Amino acid sequence: MKILDRYIIGQFLKIFLICVLGVPFLFQVIDLTDRLDNFLSDGVGQSQVIAFYFYQLPYQMMLAFPIACLLAAVFTVSRMTRHFEVTAAKAGGISFYRLVAPMLFLGMGISLLALSLSDLVPEANRRAAEAIDNDEERQFDVRLNFVYRGDEGRYYFVRRLDAAAGTMKYIKIDREGTGHEYPTYSVSAPDARWDTTEARWVVENGHLRYTPEREVVIDVAFDELWQAPFRETPYDLLAKAKAPEEMNYAELGRFIEALERSGENPKKEMVQQALKIAFPFTCFIIVLFGAPLANSTRRGGAALSIGLALATTIIFLTLIRVGEALGAAGVIPPVAAAWFPNGIFFFAGLGLMSKVKT
Repeated sequence: MKILDRYIIGQFLKIFLICVLGVPFLFQVIDLTDRLDNFLSDGVGQSQVIAFYFYQLPYQMMLAFPIACLLAAVFTVSRMTRHFEVTAAKAGGISFYRLVAPMLFLGMGISLLALSLSDLVPEANRRAAEAIDNDEERQFDVRLNFVYRGDEGRYYFVRRLDAAAGTMKYIKIDREGTGHEYPTYSVSAPDARWDTTEARWVVENGHLRYTPEREVVIDVAFDELWQAPFRETPYDLLAKAKAPEEMNYAELGRFIEALERSGENPKKEMVQQALKIAFPFTCFIIVLFGAPLANSTRRGGAALSIGLALATTIIFLTLIRVGEALGAAGVIPPVAAAWFPNGIFFFAGLGLMSKVKT
């Protein structure tokens, strides 16, 4: 690695690390100010608040990655431009493209890191929600009179769940199907127990109403129903149903399949799933855009760099919301909606790069 590469990488990483640690702290201070009254009124303790913000860190750092990459690229190039280091490099036969190459390499590396960490964020979000949940029933592994939305369109209606014992009392499990491939059924029973060996529920002394086709209804009484795919664990049922942001890529895929089979419109969730891949690559694209943008503004110091980064961030976040709305409405395909902001900034970055005097 050349001395110049090490210098550029060092400058970039220094600013990146400051931002990726500082931006989440800023997010948390703003969020705490907004939530403080609710925490006090709900009786949330100090240790719960600390745990909540600890589990929020992966999500906030994921949001901070593109911002930190943008600031690092803009500050690094702006500093080199103001100090005539870019001019000196060009005089020595080194093009602007070659100067930017280490930053693009870092941007791609950070994108791949963000992609590898993206499946950790939903679990951390779920734990953050649980940290400030003061439901006393759940604290004792018992839940009463609740409805739970499971996989494949199943809904559990449960009188009493004891997660530690692995039992349910007075249950009903319903699914609204669409035909033979995805049939409608309803299971009701006074008891169910969790089979740890097979990792599924065994429903006892109940009744099954099965509708494989529109005008065909089968009613069956049973002693044990153990072949049914009721695989939501006792502690899954103990927890609140996951929101899309609490699901990883695979879980969201199964949820989308269930929505499709039940006849609902899953386009909004499909956009969210595609964003789990598209958003991490923002880090690379934002460096491609930010570096030539900073080089084109030769005057101004830190204030101008921050202003450019802030304006770019606002525009990018706005485009994400526009893409989500267009995808959810079916105006454009969900995958295109998720990659819509990246596409605009990628081609804008290429355009800015082409105008740089090398």
